[in-house]
Amino acid sequence: MNQPFIRNHQYNLIKKQADLLQKTCSTVSDPKVVESVRYSAQVKIVESFADSTELQRQMLERMAGLNSPGEFQHYLQSLEPYMTEFPRVTEKQLMKLFPKNKKLKVPDLAAIDYRYLTYLGWTDIATNKLFLVYHLDGKPVGVEGRFTPTNKKSLCFLCNRHEEAALFTAVTKSRPANASPDYYKAIGNYLCVNSESCNKNITDVAALERFIHAVIG
Repeated sequence: MNQPFIRNHQYNLIKKQADLLQKTCSTVSDPKVVESVRYSAQVKIVESFADSTELQRQMLERMAGLNSPGEFQHYLQSLEPYMTEFPRVTEKQLMKLFPKNKKLKVPDLAAIDYRYLTYLGWTDIATNKLFLVYHLDGKPVGVEGRFTPTNKKSLCFLCNRHEEAALFTAVTKSRPANASPDYYKAIGNYLCVNSESCNKNITDVAALERFIHAVIG
């Protein structure tokens, strides 16, 4: 039997392609267009699972033969048991990731469904800070930065959706070899205000990992 192998962002990608294919099947009468969308969806999904086994690929490729809304819904539900959980972190671990924040306010970790988490993010309104935790190369990494609400929708650099966003600015730890003692560089990107929504939309972790690497050096 297959072990869990689908990460949250990959499940979101499958769901996005399933929604697109279902809409196409319901609204497009040209069979060539439908088959083109089927093929495109299958390729995008398989490409996101470079290390999948033959059995796992067969499971993923079943979507290409679906037609009705009920079939798509059942298919997505059948994948949920194969979703991997975001590695759990404790309050003590979070305190160690952000040692300079002696009064760190952490989210309610017990209330989180870790299957639907690509990164753990939360804000501290009192300090206008946003905290982000992601597992990079098997280890939890923490990034904190200034959180400046825009009070409007912007394109989130993580999920690529137009959502209520804020400017997230983090100071990079990377320093040029000849940098002066007061060298300072900040990296900023627009990020969803609601990390739960962002986690539901994110389909690729490349931008997130690039950002973290740029900050931690």
